Amino acid sequence: MRTFRKEYPLHIMLIPGVILTLIYSYGPMAGLVMAFQNFEPLSGFFKSEWVGWDNFTYVFHLPDFKQVFWNTILISIFKIALFLLVPLILALLLNEVTKRWFSRLVQSTIFLPFFLSWTVLGGIVIEIFSLNGPVNSLLSFLGLKEIMFMLDNGWFRGIIIGSDVWKSMGYNMIVMLAAITGINGTLYEAAEVDGAGRWKQMLHITLPGMLPMLILLGVLSLGNILNAGFEQILIMYNPTVYEGADIIDTFVYRLGLFSQQFGPAAAVGLFKSVISLGLVSIAYYAAYKYNNYRIF
Repeated sequence: MRTFRKEYPLHIMLIPGVILTLIYSYGPMAGLVMAFQNFEPLSGFFKSEWVGWDNFTYVFHLPDFKQVFWNTILISIFKIALFLLVPLILALLLNEVTKRWFSRLVQSTIFLPFFLSWTVLGGIVIEIFSLNGPVNSLLSFLGLKEIMFMLDNGWFRGIIIGSDVWKSMGYNMIVMLAAITGINGTLYEAAEVDGAGRWKQMLHITLPGMLPMLILLGVLSLGNILNAGFEQILIMYNPTVYEGADIIDTFVYRLGLFSQQFGPAAAVGLFKSVISLGLVSIAYYAAYKYNNYRIF
């Protein structure tokens, strides 16, 4: 009771945040009932026809669903792999730079895209890879055939993955540089005395010292394996590249808002949420078991 009296102002400060969370995060979950109804907006939740699992059966038998699910998994796996690999390489390289001003300049330059929204960054990427953009201008200058990157399924998926890595690698690089900073400097001094060069120091000291952070980032990213980047793809893609770039979130968006099939769209969303919940639970359990990571 004494503790509560002492901390009650802090609890009062939490009330607005709790109310907003209940309204905007938990309140909309009532709409999941649409996944089991032939939902009609004019009839509402209470008068729409109850169809049970029919929406799920309908969605799973759609010819596009398997391709959409495969696209989501494939894009997410490549994003997660490069999410770790590219920033790791950059962090290791910057750690070897002795000029601090140059290191800070490179960090700031790489970090800049992280602050840009996909609305801005997506427009930049579209312009870069457009038919009259700098990439095709370079190909034309070299005597090569111009490529319609934004209309080609083979190229577009790579552009999606590459641009996402470009945007996020600055932040991830800073996290990994912080992990390197936390390594005991006496280990490097002892390695120098033993005659180890920079390469061996990186292999036997830096990378093992970063391993807990890499495991944590990798395990936690597992929970986002079905989030392949809705905002990014929605801004950049077009009907020509649906085959290679359409993911679960954009599929739900088109199914619900464009086709007005609210029940099937809610069924796909619920399916994704259940799978994601399982993956997040596994990820946090693994992070706790192997890295002693706790939410609180």
